[in-house]
Amino acid sequence: MNMNRRKAEGTQPYDQTYSLGYQVNHEDWSPFPRVNYLRQKFLDRPYEIDVERLRLVTEAYKKHEGAPRKLQCAYAFENVLLNTTLHIYEQDIILGEIAAPAKASPIYPEFSVNWIIDEILHSPFEERANDQFYIRNDEEREEIVELCRYWQGRTVEDHVNSRLEEDQMKGSQMGKKIFQTNLHHYAGVGHLSIDYKKLMKIGYTGLIEIATRNLNNLDKKDPDYGEKRDFYQAMIIMHEAAKKYIGRYGKLAESLAEKEEDPKRKKELNTMALNCYQIAGGVPKTFWQALQLFNFATTLIQVESNGHSISYGRMDQWLSPYYEADMQKGTLTKAFALELLEVEFVKMNNPTKLKDKGTVLVRNGRGFGGESLTIGGVDQQGKDATNDLTMLILEGSAHTRMMNPWVCVRMHEDTPEELKIKTVECIRAGYGHPKIFNDGPTIKAMQRKGMTLEEARDYVVVGCVEPSLPGKEYGWHDAAYVNTPKMMEMVINGGRCLDCGPHCARWEVCGGQDKSIGPNTGSLETYQSFDEVLNSVDQQFDYWCDQMSSSLNIIDRAHRSLKPVPYVSAFFEECLASGKDLSEGGAKYNGVGPQASGIATCADTLATIKQLMFDEKRKTGGEILQAVKDNWAGHEQIYALVNSSKVHHYGNDDDYADELFKYMFECYCRNINGRKNIRGGEFSPGVYSVNANVAMGLSTNATPDGRKAGEPISDNMGPVHTDGGSHDIAGPTALVNSLTKVDHSLATNGTLMNLRFPEEAVAGEEGRDNLASFIDEYLAKQAMHVQFNIMSAETMKAAQKKPEDYKDMLVRVAGYSAYFVELGKPLQKDLIQRTELHF
Repeated sequence: MNMNRRKAEGTQPYDQTYSLGYQVNHEDWSPFPRVNYLRQKFLDRPYEIDVERLRLVTEAYKKHEGAPRKLQCAYAFENVLLNTTLHIYEQDIILGEIAAPAKASPIYPEFSVNWIIDEILHSPFEERANDQFYIRNDEEREEIVELCRYWQGRTVEDHVNSRLEEDQMKGSQMGKKIFQTNLHHYAGVGHLSIDYKKLMKIGYTGLIEIATRNLNNLDKKDPDYGEKRDFYQAMIIMHEAAKKYIGRYGKLAESLAEKEEDPKRKKELNTMALNCYQIAGGVPKTFWQALQLFNFATTLIQVESNGHSISYGRMDQWLSPYYEADMQKGTLTKAFALELLEVEFVKMNNPTKLKDKGTVLVRNGRGFGGESLTIGGVDQQGKDATNDLTMLILEGSAHTRMMNPWVCVRMHEDTPEELKIKTVECIRAGYGHPKIFNDGPTIKAMQRKGMTLEEARDYVVVGCVEPSLPGKEYGWHDAAYVNTPKMMEMVINGGRCLDCGPHCARWEVCGGQDKSIGPNTGSLETYQSFDEVLNSVDQQFDYWCDQMSSSLNIIDRAHRSLKPVPYVSAFFEECLASGKDLSEGGAKYNGVGPQASGIATCADTLATIKQLMFDEKRKTGGEILQAVKDNWAGHEQIYALVNSSKVHHYGNDDDYADELFKYMFECYCRNINGRKNIRGGEFSPGVYSVNANVAMGLSTNATPDGRKAGEPISDNMGPVHTDGGSHDIAGPTALVNSLTKVDHSLATNGTLMNLRFPEEAVAGEEGRDNLASFIDEYLAKQAMHVQFNIMSAETMKAAQKKPEDYKDMLVRVAGYSAYFVELGKPLQKDLIQRTELHF
């Protein structure tokens, strides 16, 4: 520990024990009655669809149909902010929503509408098995359909679909689901973090002054003069509208204060009004005002575009100057700072996002999604950056225990013991937060993307696990999910899916023939050596990565043409200086980050083939291929064998299988890394699935690792667990040794590792210290990321039986936490089946 560092402290001892796992019939966790009240109000509200944004955006686009696209976006944004209904909720002290009531989802027709019309008419949102949304009445249902019809043929989706080729579509979600580009194909991009530190220093007024000066200095000899002019004009319109919007909240708070009889609440409302007037016209001067500006600025990013994973940045760093100044002046207590944070943490859950039923299969959850809050780590000089807010944020997380924020603790070799133990105590509480990132390999990954060491040290996490640079990187993280076991089907079956034939959905497209959809690089019936198998893997990956990356470039260009984002672009220094929107490559660093799923399924598949077919010659390639074609029916002996410890499996510190995992990991990274995108940047590989491994498994045939058709593929960096049994049987240390035989920094878009311990494994002081020591060992071996579920299978099964007793039980699904009882049954089963580890 750095002995020169002032000891960082929260309001509670760093070794305060919160609970051990989820507690049925628990008492309120927060010491603040206001926070418990707001939390319960959130839980009691239904998830609704709100029509107001759709109505106001459509009105603006109709009025300005001939305007340049950036200005159309600006006029629509302005119309929403000047006319949307505002809400100030009882006991709330932080203002601002996403132009919709709390827990109600707006509609963003700029991106896609066909699925909305179809689902309203044929698959009502309220009748889904999970992730239901409710429309208030039939009149609004009819209005939504009518307004959406105006947008048909005008959306990002329409633009993309008209430009995709058959070879691209056949592997996507529209075909065999080898890769899925759902997120940015049908919705906004998001996945970024703005420079909150700069925003706090200059505010909206400062940004507008810079844009106005740059607009006036444009040179008409510049061939891009028109585009730059449109950008600055749009940005000014949008940020002026933001100021007026914040002022509207100030007036509403003031009017409520005039009517309020309770002196304490009257004073709060008047202070909130003053906060709004201050940040609308200048910069924040207090901790409370800084939090208020943060909430407005962030929710307005979501109003502009429904791209999720808007990271809150390193909040303990950019917010600290206001905390320290107020504490020194004596105008803020540590307790009230914590209460403000907890109110904001509850409020962060209000934004919700309506997703299409295909995306919901890939990822359950009705929250906006991906709002990571990064704390800890080193500063730009490499010194530990822990401060009081680091500890207070962890306390606020433990007290509120909600889906958001997704707290991420950065750790390094000099992380203070107090922060380690406080982090472990939060993990032991069993609500799925925080996740842990390792500064060493993550900073190395950032440098691989071309960033300086000083820049790399300032990384934040956006979404589940994607490292990014605030205010400088537009990484298009989470751009596609890649089903690597589906690619492996082409490897073992001559470029054909195992279900190719008359029953295949694409039979007519293939001309009624059992033909390849990918290159024929051989099959298990033709390979003469294992090297031929590995070469086939590389060829298939190259081909399908070509199809995916070219599709993503088409989607990227559609966003540039139809949905630029001038509001959020202004928070990126290079965009503001150059007059280029984020969609045009205005950020300093421009990436595209698709992620591989099911790597362990592929590794164990290769281990089965290598061991049984080539090394031991116990089975022919034809026999293995027939077994998977038959979904293992009639092949019970080999099915039991490949699911047993007699076959090498990844996750057991077994070099035989682990080297094959390493090959698959590096093969994917090699085939993604360095590909060019349309914004002047490069593609960046990630190795994680979030929870998409469950949905991907539903559309994946049986695999040689002992997985039956429809079962989940392996999740993230984790080992295989099939209905036939878990493949990792040697304990947590062996598992860690396996997954750290790869260089995690090669996955510059992030890696993800889920681990699950039952409550009793981490009980007591000994259990706490064992978990802390395990984390130390994990990080020392240079893994990038880890997150924990402290929950037994029995607890989750009990929640399935009596969901009414477990309504607010959070589980760590992947990079995010969600309410267990709201998840679909297949995902619940996958969580239960994950290997339960013991020290």
